[in-house]
Amino acid sequence: MILSYVVAPFVAFVIASLLPSWSLYLLTIALAKSLVVLGLVLLFRCGLVSFGHGLFYCIGAYTPGILGRWLGVSDAFVSIAAGLLVTILLGTLLGLFLARYRGVFFAMFNLALSMILYGALLKFQLLGGSAGLRVPRPSGLDFIAGGGSETYRIFVLAAVIVAAGCAFVDRYFRSIIGLRSQGVADNEIRIDYLGGSAWSTVLVNYVVSAVLAGTGGVLSALATGYVTPELTYWTVSGEFVFITVLGGATNVWAVPLATLLFESVRLAAGQLVPHFWQMILGAFLLLTIVFLPGGLSGFFRAGRRPAAAEQAAGPDFKY
Repeated sequence: MILSYVVAPFVAFVIASLLPSWSLYLLTIALAKSLVVLGLVLLFRCGLVSFGHGLFYCIGAYTPGILGRWLGVSDAFVSIAAGLLVTILLGTLLGLFLARYRGVFFAMFNLALSMILYGALLKFQLLGGSAGLRVPRPSGLDFIAGGGSETYRIFVLAAVIVAAGCAFVDRYFRSIIGLRSQGVADNEIRIDYLGGSAWSTVLVNYVVSAVLAGTGGVLSALATGYVTPELTYWTVSGEFVFITVLGGATNVWAVPLATLLFESVRLAAGQLVPHFWQMILGAFLLLTIVFLPGGLSGFFRAGRRPAAAEQAAGPDFKY
């Protein structure tokens, strides 16, 4: 198992080095968004859905832009560290308020907060207003594939962070608080009877989810070189929920594949039928729900023994 974690990324990096820049860019954006989806999977395990996680994605994306514009800092690792700090603080602040809500109230409060940020960024000219911010070219990546292009270096950075994120979330699901999260979704009153706290469990999941989403935003900004308020618009948050349903909530390693599949379908639909690509995505979602209700996670469990699959994926998740 440990050997596969080393060999698989090495093979992926070798293959990626042979790909053109536009495909590396697509892969990097897909990896960045998969971190946001990983965060949503954490909330799904608690029986919660957030239609406003574009808020943390946008906050993370604006971090390198603000550092570059006001402080002249372009180091990629400083941007990631700053994004982690900001999203931890913001996630904790909002989580203290939102952890008490469930169902549609939790979903709509997150949506409202993300749209408040969207409106504020549109009017706040110090952050570029509706035109957004330019993100300086990231520095500090020379030690990554010294002979490779900048696009390839950012891809390698994103791939390593996503692999670490998937491994962390997979381990997190097997921990006490991860298993307690499933209990919150099933019967949170029983969690309180057993001496746990459903509120604190949701709070921890929310903060971790915010950190993952913010990190994804930083990586996206480093790859694109530009950020706009549209990153926190409700349609972006809806895409993340779409991908979460597509990937499923029982196997974290299906999340990057689901994100790449979504981005590929959207790119192909936009190229083939530019005026009707939303219809293609809608039909794709309907087919996924009808024929693959468990998401891509079902493929990871289909070829394994039921007992082993149940142990690896944790308790079954109910949408």
